[in-house]
Amino acid sequence: MPKITAQGEIFICNEGANLRQVLKQRGIDLHNGGAKIINCRGLGSCGTCAVKIDGPVSTLNWKEKTRLSLPPHNALKGLRLACQVRVLGDITVTKFEGFWGQSDRVRWQP
Repeated sequence: MPKITAQGEIFICNEGANLRQVLKQRGIDLHNGGAKIINCRGLGSCGTCAVKIDGPVSTLNWKEKTRLSLPPHNALKGLRLACQVRVLGDITVTKFEGFWGQSDRVRWQP
């Protein structure tokens, strides 16, 4: 079972589990400011659950590629949408500041 390290916690999940759902079940908030209320609820269209992930996860799907290539995101930053990611092995997750999590300033670290 994969191990996730996020916001100072370490926990396990099933291989292939959706990262957004796993983090929400653990009480880890993926949204900054008003995005806690105004978000797409996991559809992959708003981009507010963007995080940096180190470790094996599913490949980018068309929803992620599209949303992360539009401002304020920048595809070159290497962020992922937690709502579209499937956990495939041990990972660490970092969340950045900004409504969409697009800032260079870290909100929480593994």
